[in-house]
Amino acid sequence: MALGTVTAPYEPRFDTGRICLDLLATAHPGERIDSVAALRAWITGSGLVPQGTALAHADPSWPVAFRELRAQIGSLVRGRPAPGVPSYDLALARVNELARAAPPAPRAVPGEDGALVRGLDGPPGRAALLAVIARDAVDLLTDPAARASLRQCEGDNCPIVYVDTSRGRRRRWCSSEVCGNRERVARHRRRAALARA
Repeated sequence: MALGTVTAPYEPRFDTGRICLDLLATAHPGERIDSVAALRAWITGSGLVPQGTALAHADPSWPVAFRELRAQIGSLVRGRPAPGVPSYDLALARVNELARAAPPAPRAVPGEDGALVRGLDGPPGRAALLAVIARDAVDLLTDPAARASLRQCEGDNCPIVYVDTSRGRRRRWCSSEVCGNRERVARHRRRAALARA
């Protein structure tokens, strides 16, 4: 890093089309759920809870539990379905177990302007939030159309998996603004280098 430059803080990205895949993306390019504060930001940014939901009760066990679920989802999404393989069976059993908990109870509450907005019945517990993600993973894994639309980003060194809902199913990158832009810049540089040569 050059002297005087500042690394921008991590901005959570939600490019995958599914909350369970957005959780999976938090491991790239490095660990993104490395603190309770980072996890709180991700939970709110992902839409798991409405903006302004109190998450002060989250403790250091929360990031560990979310990273564990992320690893289990990764085993199921990135691997080929292989019942009978112990790691696959363990991951599937853990996701199914987490999906059994009740998700946070929503309620309609008046917003600042009087219009009804979504709120929660109370501060959401860790198990309830994990259940939402695990249920999304179960839905994804059991929906043949969604599963057939899973793609891995074609960006250099990008392991992000996303659901391709584009017209013609020709989406190539997890994000056109991130990996797609990097590819376009690299292609331009290659053409410019060839033109100079």
